[in-house]
Amino acid sequence: MNLTERQREILFAIIEQYAELATPVGSVTLAKLFDVSSATIRAEMAKLESYGLIAQPHTSAGRIPTDAGYRYYVNSLVEESENAEFNEGPAYDVPLLDAPKENRAEHVLEVRVSSHASAETMIKTAVDALVDLTGNLGLGTIGNQLYLSGISRLLTQPEFVDLARVQAVAKLLDNLEPWLREAAPGEPLNIFIGQENPIGKSSGVSLIISKFRSPFSDTSYIGVLGPTRQNYQKVMSLVRSAGEMLEKGF
Repeated sequence: MNLTERQREILFAIIEQYAELATPVGSVTLAKLFDVSSATIRAEMAKLESYGLIAQPHTSAGRIPTDAGYRYYVNSLVEESENAEFNEGPAYDVPLLDAPKENRAEHVLEVRVSSHASAETMIKTAVDALVDLTGNLGLGTIGNQLYLSGISRLLTQPEFVDLARVQAVAKLLDNLEPWLREAAPGEPLNIFIGQENPIGKSSGVSLIISKFRSPFSDTSYIGVLGPTRQNYQKVMSLVRSAGEMLEKGF
């Protein structure tokens, strides 16, 4: 799918504003952001909608991203990350309060994980930290058991006022541990968006998990489960970092 640069920017703006505000994004808001007319934005939105990347939940409402729109966005983040050149110097050679928010969050994660000695406690602490830093449900595998934290945090998100959505999430969680054992996703970072989830397809959530080696298994997992509306750049970075920190810490 070949989007123009402006279409990409509009799509990304819709995704990022919707993640922050949880309300459909309208053409007037985007017109101010891009300094063009509302008519121009509406024309571009119509094209994005025809590609299946955004949708209009109600007549006269703004647009929200679709699962396909989120997938395009996440793939772009992964591609940018793979192409980026990273400095090899110390990650925190500036005062913490002066560091970018993402670095501060990763620093908090690192401090909390490194303060424990046993593998089980480290994994549980990392999961709990992900809950605090992302507002999502956190999960981690410890041997043949699945440790979950933050279910109440997940269910307070506005997406889950619908009982059917809550039931779909519950079904996903009931089947997540056996699915992880059977499927054993092999990438260091695995991202399943909305309908891509192998279980609980109608739950409207994204599962972001990192594989790492632990004393319990070569295929241990840590990650989060949250609504498709979330800050993917931040969450993906934290989940990836959590897996790397745990593997190095054992």
